Amino acid sequence: MSKKKSFLRQFWQEKKMVGAMAPSSRFLAQKMLKDIDFTTARVIIELGPGTGVFTDKIVELMHPDAILLVFELNDHFMDQLRHRYTDPRVRLIHDSAEKIQEYLDKEGLKHADVVVSSLPLANFPKELRDSILSAADHALVENGHYVQFQYSLQSKKQIQKTFKKTQIRFTPFNFPPAFVYACRK
Repeated sequence: MSKKKSFLRQFWQEKKMVGAMAPSSRFLAQKMLKDIDFTTARVIIELGPGTGVFTDKIVELMHPDAILLVFELNDHFMDQLRHRYTDPRVRLIHDSAEKIQEYLDKEGLKHADVVVSSLPLANFPKELRDSILSAADHALVENGHYVQFQYSLQSKKQIQKTFKKTQIRFTPFNFPPAFVYACRK
């Protein structure tokens, strides 16, 4: 089954967890990752990778000594990711994004340099959004990057409340068009 058909099927089955009908475009991936210095980032966290569009690019760009912790709750997407990623730098975690620190601790890591999130925050209850944003903030090193995309500005206030340094960019070349929140701790 193609990535697009697989993604669409998951969207209809898991509307609360899967926020789009199609995988992200390469244009969105470029905007999401453009401010990250992959030469210095050693601990990268990805939340909600879906089919791995951003994961592919992160693995391609990340330093040989870096580690990537990938959090995915959807069973179908996790199975796909397990078959695709055998790179020893990639740790696939079938658990909630709220548990970032628990998994950093398991890896013997104190902080992350970067958190890249594709989670559909607008689909989540406010308490869950707060919990995930707080977990990401606490996991980040001082001046670390948090990058999030959304299809609306609905979560703007919550993101800006957590991350005081926030820039918002628009990506029309995605289905649907998306907003990228580029934040610094």
